[in-house]
Amino acid sequence: MKILVSGSHGLVGKALVRSLVEDGHEVVRLVRGEHAFGAAEVEWRPDQGFIDGQHLEGIHGVVHLAGESIASGRWSAEKKKAIRESRVKGTALLSDALARLSRPPSVFLSASAIGYYGNRGDELLTEKSAAGNDFLSSVCREWEAATRAAAEKGIRTVLTRFGIILDAKEGALGKMLPPFRMGVGGRVGDGKQWMSWIALDDVVNGLKFLIQDESIQGPVNFVAPEPVRNAEFTKTLGRVLSRPTIFPIPAFGVRLAFGEMADALLLSSQRVEPSVLEDKGYEFRWPTLEPALRHLLAADERG
Repeated sequence: MKILVSGSHGLVGKALVRSLVEDGHEVVRLVRGEHAFGAAEVEWRPDQGFIDGQHLEGIHGVVHLAGESIASGRWSAEKKKAIRESRVKGTALLSDALARLSRPPSVFLSASAIGYYGNRGDELLTEKSAAGNDFLSSVCREWEAATRAAAEKGIRTVLTRFGIILDAKEGALGKMLPPFRMGVGGRVGDGKQWMSWIALDDVVNGLKFLIQDESIQGPVNFVAPEPVRNAEFTKTLGRVLSRPTIFPIPAFGVRLAFGEMADALLLSSQRVEPSVLEDKGYEFRWPTLEPALRHLLAADERG
């Protein structure tokens, strides 16, 4: 297949592109800038409302992963605007362009996040659960709604609601590892908040599964089948690293350091299950936390 990927230099994008190429697919990158390089890149400037639509003809599938990082820096008004606009404007621009093609792709996978559900305590959440009412929830609702043009065109549109993606080099786990390796890691707040995680391998394999399974559309939770509370995650990571985890970070300290982002990302509780993936027969390579962490850390040590 010929597959267009946006956000190809991010954590998921890099791993997905590598895997697709290894599988023999042709990958075209959607890139920012005035000069895309050859047939392997298509130019877009989402902040200016421009996309090189003529070079989207003949694409079989699209995986849209681009968006401003939500975990870098405090959430100032400017940062929140960038988070919202990078997702909503970019997705609408791409969706509209796909809908105008004379030969549109058969499938459009568009990233979203379990932030859609908001802080829900111990409630078990599926793809049918209602949205939350905080900032990230509103962003996710608008983000997903921005795919409407492609869906109305008849393109099979899948909304991939990513949980906490685990990788030893980047993302949440990559940021946790230095203090935990030094033996100064600990739970966040009271540690009772649920963490719905997924190993990077399962993200990549799950995306490829969605490309192939023509029966799947709409929201799909990208989380492992066994979420854990923050205290359990902390204890497990310490055990895998053979380090103590006796330095908890109080909630007020997290809020002092990170502001609004603390409540949305570090203290929020989301107990999410991957109902669609499981119902459709996807087999998780890493369904439980400790084996996943051991695999990721071993792979990191091997380089």
